[in-house]
Amino acid sequence: MRIRATVAAVTGALALSALVVPAAAQADGAHGAGAVGAARSVFRTAPFGAKALSRAAVDTRMTSVTVNGGKDIVLGTTVAKTITASVTATDSSGIQDAVVFLWHGSNIDTDVDGYLGPQVDENTTQVSKCTKVNATTSTCKVSFKVNPRSQNDLYKNSLAGTWKVYAAALAKDGGSVDSAAFKSQHVQRASTQTVNAAPEPVKKGKTITVTGRLARANWETYKYQGYVGQPVRLQFRKKNSNTYTTLKTVKTNSTGNLKTTVKAVEDGYWRYNFAGTTTTPAAIATGDFVDVK
Repeated sequence: MRIRATVAAVTGALALSALVVPAAAQADGAHGAGAVGAARSVFRTAPFGAKALSRAAVDTRMTSVTVNGGKDIVLGTTVAKTITASVTATDSSGIQDAVVFLWHGSNIDTDVDGYLGPQVDENTTQVSKCTKVNATTSTCKVSFKVNPRSQNDLYKNSLAGTWKVYAAALAKDGGSVDSAAFKSQHVQRASTQTVNAAPEPVKKGKTITVTGRLARANWETYKYQGYVGQPVRLQFRKKNSNTYTTLKTVKTNSTGNLKTTVKAVEDGYWRYNFAGTTTTPAAIATGDFVDVK
């Protein structure tokens, strides 16, 4: 089901033991705008930005949020990945639960076109697994799968890039705290880089042609396609060295292919090294050895 652009307003006091999912969330299905509304509703008593609690003092605080061990989330075209996220929070009464999810869009209340996080529905009684650090502080972990072939997860290539991380924590005395964008997280299209240096062997002083291809996952066709117009470094490592040196930068053509020529000087390994972008991770080809006679 395609994702609606508007997040349902979340109202009513909701507890983990008796979660009520907004009707709009049920209509939207498990992901996207409806899922954002449902996941937020676990700890919300009012729309985002409004005062959530009536008690005079709220001492619930989130001190850290980690997603995927602090690493970018990289998805190809076939394999789903399990992502683990954690919230460390503190409150004088202790922490009983937390939730973390990723959302894509410009505004969590009015413009959301992507959701990656735990499934929250009318049967949910627990979002995270919390481990005490001490009497007031706990670290709560959640896990969820991201499937590049799901029409609700990464259903379009434009979802690659920067996502915002929503996090919330619930204290044992009912206090809560949340942040629509505690931090950001990169969700990227997996990349591949190849290289071929020829001829091999080659006479010293002759020309070596180094070709290759930079490609990345297409979440709409489930194939890898050439990454167009990207700068890629051509690097060389001498036969008995452990260090690669950049000789020049070559841009990929309209099909993601690379081609350049160099002079054969000595035995060694040639490779292409792509530094990566916000939407696509770095990719380095395995060095191709050329014997210079």
